[in-house]
Amino acid sequence: MKVDGNRQFALLEKIGFVRVSGSPEELKAANILMDEIKAMGLEPHLEPFEVSYGKVNVAKFAVTEPYQKEYTVTGYRLAGNTAKGGEEHELLYLEGYDDVMLQKAKGKFVIVNGRLTVDDYKKVYAAGIAGFMTMGGTVIDEVEKTDLDTRTMRDSMREVGTVPAFHIRMTDALEILKSGATKVKIELDTEPTTHTSNNVVVTIPGTEKPEEIVDVGAHYDSVEFSSGVWDNGAGSVTIMEMLRHFVENPPKRTMRFIWFGSEELGLLGSHAYVKQYADEMSKHIFMINVDVGGSVLGGNMAGCTSDESLCKYIEYLAKEVGYSTSVRQGIMSSDSVPFANAGVPALNFGRGGRGPGMGFMHTRYDMISLISPEALQVTTEFAVYAADRLVNAVVFPVPRQLPQNIVEQVDKYLNKKPEKKA
Repeated sequence: MKVDGNRQFALLEKIGFVRVSGSPEELKAANILMDEIKAMGLEPHLEPFEVSYGKVNVAKFAVTEPYQKEYTVTGYRLAGNTAKGGEEHELLYLEGYDDVMLQKAKGKFVIVNGRLTVDDYKKVYAAGIAGFMTMGGTVIDEVEKTDLDTRTMRDSMREVGTVPAFHIRMTDALEILKSGATKVKIELDTEPTTHTSNNVVVTIPGTEKPEEIVDVGAHYDSVEFSSGVWDNGAGSVTIMEMLRHFVENPPKRTMRFIWFGSEELGLLGSHAYVKQYADEMSKHIFMINVDVGGSVLGGNMAGCTSDESLCKYIEYLAKEVGYSTSVRQGIMSSDSVPFANAGVPALNFGRGGRGPGMGFMHTRYDMISLISPEALQVTTEFAVYAADRLVNAVVFPVPRQLPQNIVEQVDKYLNKKPEKKA
């Protein structure tokens, strides 16, 4: 079978709509993928899993001193609630997380720049903050041309403890700080909810070594406001094309293709998959993950969450066929991480946007006009070639043992607590 970028692009157009975790649109996209797989004569199935989510009933933020103005904000799902009717607190711009700044934070509502990592959240929570607000976008954004997303306080933060949390446009944060705001009133009312998301799964049995399983995955959900064609409709149509190849060219080892739901909420689909198949995970020898692709003004990349020897292997294969790509050892913030956490080495493929004019991840500007069939095809052709070489090797060339540096990266990413020594 020859990889067909036009066929990929046509499928990308079909799933190029907002499809957030647990929504009817996410399920619609899953069914479109299922129909595509069934047309190949296969029998895919859905594997549902429950997602802790959250409903924001009230999210209000206003400056009260030295001027009075209410600003548009979103509240973090699953964050801590304020007292009914709201609370007033002194305001602090927390420009860093050093001891000097943290000692000023006790009892104050703090604005932080960008996202708040779990490690930094531990610091500010221990400092005794009254709540926090992150900012998004850029200082030149126009309100009518940008969107303000709703974020979720993830499990790793909630384990530390919860405080009221909000998200605001950077332009508004700039105005607040330039205007010398010293006191704010906040009100947040959220409630926990759950919903169902789905993984789409189909298996091709191995012809010679069916007991050895190679997983191939990509997430198909998007975030609010985004059609998610680059992130990650492109990965979804890439592994669909890979599936076509192996349907026509049955592999020696079993291959299981998975389209993961709810990746954007914290790799939830892949975590659910690894948990569901925990008893057989020792049979899973490798994982291939595709996340982002198709950028016209982009560049190919490969990330080896594995022994470093895989990097050289991929570099050699790329030179052999004339495929331009960057290759590095490390983890990727994507669905390969739960596999690595279970001891399964992984290879991540993608095509990143080069420059500020292409990397519109998680915004309304993740548009299909920035993607081409040719760019989809070139990445997919190499992914098919590399996967074919690996899955049909006489002896699988990648050790099923992760080096210590990768283990440490995975543990840090997942905020795992170090094991106590006996």
